[in-house]
Amino acid sequence: MQAESPLEQALGAQCARGASPILPKTTFSARALLIGERIDVRSLGATERLAASPLTLAVAGGGVAVLFRYGSVVFFDVAPQDEEAVLSRLGPAVSQPHARPETEHVEIRVAPDREEGMDGSTVCLRDGTLDRLQLVAEVLSKSVVLALYESRVAENFQRVEPLAVDLEQRGRGGRNARELLRHLGRGLLSELQIVGRVEVTDKPELLWERPELERLYLRLADEFEIRERHLVLERKLGLLSRTATTVLELLQNRRSLRVEWYIVILIVFEILLTLYQMFVGPGSL
Repeated sequence: MQAESPLEQALGAQCARGASPILPKTTFSARALLIGERIDVRSLGATERLAASPLTLAVAGGGVAVLFRYGSVVFFDVAPQDEEAVLSRLGPAVSQPHARPETEHVEIRVAPDREEGMDGSTVCLRDGTLDRLQLVAEVLSKSVVLALYESRVAENFQRVEPLAVDLEQRGRGGRNARELLRHLGRGLLSELQIVGRVEVTDKPELLWERPELERLYLRLADEFEIRERHLVLERKLGLLSRTATTVLELLQNRRSLRVEWYIVILIVFEILLTLYQMFVGPGSL
């Protein structure tokens, strides 16, 4: 096993003490990136691990990286070149990487005499301990996930809007059933991922052990409008599903009506053929 660097040993000792700041600076930046659909955190080594839930690693060039299994990474006080090195190392563990990752950036100030929470675009913390950084990472990671689904839902609205316009103007749907089923599938998949995988509205597990930090988490979540954005997404996904379902039902009803007309035509043809045979006779056929 590779020996730990002096930086990792120092950070690990600070983490073990709990009350000591994990980063010595009083001001530093935090950047969240949504790099893929999933990160296999179990495949990563443990030599740089500071915490397991969420997985927190010491970056060799300085700073800390917090990883979430649903595809986001949050860097604290990490230089751009060191970010690239970490992301390159994570590459094999990332499923369905995004070509253009969603990002969120904030400045962090450690100020023991200030109230914890947002001050403009800066996050004020009482200290720079690992627990507080992990809470900030939780909020930033959920924010970038919501940003991704917000953009996807906006794209789906652009695809579904012509269906509603066609209904309003012509009273019928103009798309085939397979495309409508894809719309329904996208909506269901988004809901499953947001609720099941990301658990956007659930409180972090850390708060069960450190309930005194709940106030800080709620303030940050409120500032980034995590719950409100999630509710808006749910309403939009519901509307998309209802629109696609309505048009699909209209298409199916129209097809059923067409089949009924075919049956009626066949019955009429059979009656006419029978009458022809009765009055004209089989010999004339």
